[in-house]
Amino acid sequence: MPKIGTWDSLPVAVRQHLVERMRDRSISIADLNQLRLWIESGPDVPDGDWYKDFGSFKICGEGPYPKTFLVRGQAAKGAAV
Repeated sequence: MPKIGTWDSLPVAVRQHLVERMRDRSISIADLNQLRLWIESGPDVPDGDWYKDFGSFKICGEGPYPKTFLVRGQAAKGAAV
């Protein structure tokens, strides 16, 4: 299983998309801190589609790359991590 990529290892287009979705979805600083702590723990993620539910938001990805944020209530696809 791959590890989730760090911010610096993400392609520029992916980083830009994540920042836009973070703003669109009004992800708070407290929420981003939860995300930061999770990423710093070096979690394994599946090769295919996955998501991590933080309660107030979800982050969705594919393999080592996070791809987008969803708000509470939006359906995610893939394996829960």
